Amino acid sequence: MEKVLRTLKCLIFLIAPVVIFILMESYEHNPFAEVRPEAFWFNIILFELLALILLGIAGNGRGSLRILAVLAMAFGITNHYVMAFRSTPFVPWDLLSIRTAASVAGNYDFTPDGRMIIVTLLFLALIGCLHFLKPQTGGLYAGRRRIVYGIMALVSTCILIGFTGRLQDESFQNRHRLYPFLFTPAYMTKVNGMAVTFTMNLAYLKIDKPAGYRTEDAEALLQQYAGEEEEKTDVVYPNIIVIMDEAFSDLAVLGEVNASQDYMPFVHSLQEGAQNTITGYLNVSVCGGNTADTEYEFLTGNTMRFLPAGSIPYQQYIKNEMPSLASYLTDLGYASYTLHPYYASGWERNRVYPLLGFDTSYFIEDLTHPAYLRKYVSDKSDMEEIIRIYESKKEGTPAFIFNVTMQNHGGYTDTYNNFREDITAEGKNNASLDQYLSLIKRTDEAFEELIAYFKEQEEPTILLLFGDHQPNNAVAKSFDCTDETLRYQVPYVIWANYDIPGQSGVDTSVNYLSTHLLDAAGVPRYDYQNFLADLEQYYPILSAARQETAGAGNEELLADYDKLQYYLLFDRKGESK
Repeated sequence: MEKVLRTLKCLIFLIAPVVIFILMESYEHNPFAEVRPEAFWFNIILFELLALILLGIAGNGRGSLRILAVLAMAFGITNHYVMAFRSTPFVPWDLLSIRTAASVAGNYDFTPDGRMIIVTLLFLALIGCLHFLKPQTGGLYAGRRRIVYGIMALVSTCILIGFTGRLQDESFQNRHRLYPFLFTPAYMTKVNGMAVTFTMNLAYLKIDKPAGYRTEDAEALLQQYAGEEEEKTDVVYPNIIVIMDEAFSDLAVLGEVNASQDYMPFVHSLQEGAQNTITGYLNVSVCGGNTADTEYEFLTGNTMRFLPAGSIPYQQYIKNEMPSLASYLTDLGYASYTLHPYYASGWERNRVYPLLGFDTSYFIEDLTHPAYLRKYVSDKSDMEEIIRIYESKKEGTPAFIFNVTMQNHGGYTDTYNNFREDITAEGKNNASLDQYLSLIKRTDEAFEELIAYFKEQEEPTILLLFGDHQPNNAVAKSFDCTDETLRYQVPYVIWANYDIPGQSGVDTSVNYLSTHLLDAAGVPRYDYQNFLADLEQYYPILSAARQETAGAGNEELLADYDKLQYYLLFDRKGESK
C-alpha cells in the first residue's frame, strides 16, 4: 500500500505542473488551441524543472507545488492586466518599472472579468487539493531524502540553464517553430506560451553588437556627417518648447468617431493649413503605455526597432552621458529645462535627464499649487508652468523646454468631482471613450491658450506638440480597425510666432521628429541628425510598429543606423556632445 501511495504522489508531482501551466495560460486564452505543439511541451518542461528546483528548496512535494502554483497565478494575473492596460504582455524588463507602475495604478480599473475569476478559483482549488499530498516527515531516511532533493534541485538548475540557452538560440527556435519576432509581442506570447516567451526574452536584457560592428567605423561615419562648426556669436536662435502630451491622439484614424462636438477644434484648424504651422501624423513605437520609449526616440533620434519589444532604454540602457537634442542645444547656448508634473522617479527621469544634457528639471514636487483634473495635474496648469519657466529664464538666452504632461493618463473608467465629461461618442456606448475625448478637448483648449500667449511675445519661439501614444484598449475597442499600424499614429503640430514655411500632411516617425523641428526652427543639425535626414529619404517612417520604404530602400544605410545607435547607446566614450 505504501508503495502505491508513493507512486501516486510521484504521478501527482509530475501532473500538477502541467495543470499549473494550463491554468496560467488560461488567464488570456485557450492554450490547447493557440500554443504551438512543440512550444506547448517546452512550457511543460520549464514548469517541471521549476517544480524540481522548488522541491529542493521546500523539502517536500506539497510545498514546492504550492509555491509554483502561487507564482504562476501571480504571473498570469499580472500578464492579464498588463495586456489589458498596455496591449503588450508582461516582459522581463517590466520588473524594472514596478515603482512607476505602482505610482499610476490607482487610476486603472482592476475589476476582474469572468475568465479571471474562474481561473483564479481553479488555481485556489488546486492549491487546496495539494493539502492531501502530505509530505514525508522524520524517519530513518529523512536526512538522506533532503540530500537527494538537493542534488535533484542542483541538476535541475543546470538543465534549466542549458534549456534556457537552447530556447534563446535562433537555430533552435527555427527548428522547433518558435515564434521569435519581438515586434509582435502579444502574438509571440500567444503561440509560444508565457513561460517560453519570457525565457526567450531574457536574452534581450543585454543587447548584442550588430553584425560587423566596429567602434572606429561608427566614429568615422559620424565624422562623415558632421557639418561645419557654427559660430555661436551673433546668432539668434528661437526658444524651442516641446510638449509631449500624454495619450494625445485623434482616434479618427481608426474610424468614424461620431462625437457630439469636435474634441480638438483648435488642432484640427491648424491641420487645415494655418500660417507658420507644420502638421502631420507621427508614427510611434508604443501603444497604451511605455511613454518613456517615445520620449527616448524623440530626444536621441534612436529607434525602438533595434531594441527588444517592451524594453525601456531609460531604465535598462542609459547608464552614462549620451548625446541628445538637449545636450546639443545646451552646447549651442540654450538653457535647457524639463517639466513633468508627476514624480521624479517615474521611468527614472531624475537620473536620466542630466545624462541627456538637461540643465534643470521640474517635477511635481517642485510645483506650487498646481491645478488637478481627475487625479493628475491638468494640461492647462502644466502649460501655465511652461510660461513661468519661460518668463524666469535669463534675458537674451534662448530656452529649450521639454514637457511631458500627465492629464490624459489612463484609465478612463472612474468618475470625479473635478471633471465632467462633455463629449459623447454617439453609437459607441463606451464611457471610457467619452471620458477620453472630453480630456482631449481640455488639452486642445490649453494648447490654444498657450499659443495665444506666445503670439504676443517678441522673442522668436517655436512650439511642438505631439502625443506619446494612443490610449489603451478600453478606449479603442469601439473601433473596428483591422490595420494594427493605425493604433500607433498620433498627431503632431509645429507652430512658430515668426515666419516659417507652413505644411500639412507631413507624416513621419518619432526618431526623425527632432530633425524636422530643428529644420523648421532654422537651427543647424548635428552629425547624427544629418545621418537621419539622409536615412529618411529611404525610410520615411521607421518605428518598432512600422517600416515604410521609399523606392528600393537602402539596406546598407539601415544597417549603419543600427551600428550608430549601438555606438551612441552602449559604446561611446567621453563627454556627451
